[in-house]
Amino acid sequence: MHYVKALHIIFMVSWFAALFYMPRLLIYHVEAQEKENPDRGILSAQFKIMQKRLWYFISWPAMILTLIFGIWVSFYNAGHFYTQAWFILKLIFVFVLVLYHLQTHALFVKHQGDQTPWTSFRLRMWNEVATLLLFIIVFLVVLQQNNGWVWVALGVIAFAAALYAGIMIYKSSREKQTPPNDSTLPPAPPQN
Repeated sequence: MHYVKALHIIFMVSWFAALFYMPRLLIYHVEAQEKENPDRGILSAQFKIMQKRLWYFISWPAMILTLIFGIWVSFYNAGHFYTQAWFILKLIFVFVLVLYHLQTHALFVKHQGDQTPWTSFRLRMWNEVATLLLFIIVFLVVLQQNNGWVWVALGVIAFAAALYAGIMIYKSSREKQTPPNDSTLPPAPPQN
């Protein structure tokens, strides 16, 4: 059973690595659309290749194998886990993680079709959802406590607030560094 647990953890790490990296590629893809041709076309083509390889060769297989080995481990420990609150909460958050994966897949498909429906800032916020889910799931598994949920909840809220503050500080610093776009300036008056 230790081999099955080890495989579950290995594929979970691979799955999260893909979930962390895919939104970054989507962000870079959106930001590439702001460039002039031929740079925009070259970067878009490269990001689409990178996204496709990451998503189909790492993310989907890692998710499927994580779930297979996780179910295997839970069946092995069925009498012990299924009645404990931490395990039920973990299953709920794993379900939320699968929904996150499916939404990221929908974004990936749109990007493959040259549609970028979300801004880079919104994608940055989206990228942090996987981080929050990782913290929650790992703490639930490691602590395996049926008490102390208030402290865990407060810790998650504090972590989410710190992430949000960090994103807002990063956004503010980027806006200060970005020169004004010439297209937003009014046109120059005609000269006689």
